Amino acid sequence: MLAPMLLVRSLVFNVAFYLNLLVWMLVFLPALVMPRKVLIRAAQAWGTSSVWLLQVLVGMTVEIRGRERIPPGGLLVAAKHQSFLETFALLPLVDDPAFILKRELLWIPLFGWLAWKAGMIPIDRSGGAQALAAMNRRARAEIAAGRQILIFPEGTRRAAGAPPAYKFGVAHLYRAFGVACLPVALNSGLYWPRRQFIRRPGTVVIEILDPIPPGLSRDVFLQELQDRIETASNRLFAEGLADLGPAHALAGAGAR
Repeated sequence: MLAPMLLVRSLVFNVAFYLNLLVWMLVFLPALVMPRKVLIRAAQAWGTSSVWLLQVLVGMTVEIRGRERIPPGGLLVAAKHQSFLETFALLPLVDDPAFILKRELLWIPLFGWLAWKAGMIPIDRSGGAQALAAMNRRARAEIAAGRQILIFPEGTRRAAGAPPAYKFGVAHLYRAFGVACLPVALNSGLYWPRRQFIRRPGTVVIEILDPIPPGLSRDVFLQELQDRIETASNRLFAEGLADLGPAHALAGAGAR
């Protein structure tokens, strides 16, 4: 049974998180007519403020390891995806981030307008090869301009400790872009479980791994990416289990 204080702190955070998001979107709505970088900096500040709310209201801190491994310039960033946390916690880590996201998200009032202005890259999942080619052209142009393209290679959130389910799309992008890929491992799903209301106190670890250089074949790259991220994420999973204790940790990993 969950402790009442854990429920209360989770509720307070969830309310504060979405209110904070709404305030940031309203305050920076005028950025629609400003240079794109203004909105990128606002998104990064929102990400930082959301991490701060987690620490103050929940007691959850986010530790970033391996910042020194981030190379400058255009880059493909492939991150493990276990919770909503990494969608904002990763934003401040690179200079000019661009997420590849579902086209439908751009139709959401306020959020969609701001995502469009920030230069996020939409993909029409029902559009077939033509939509994929259009997305590739757009992403390649953004990388050539020095931006960092962020992608979750499993396509959706996976519970902490769940078997990997990497999609071949990330390998296609790696070959198409011809740039290094930066793998990112994490254990956020133990503290912010998918499809659950609870936010647990403790230390989430996001670990930036050594870049994978360009030039590998698709199959070799995909295997290398999965091996690196999963090996590190499994190590961080064990670290999180020790941090949380058996009862809380198993509950956090249970929604698969």
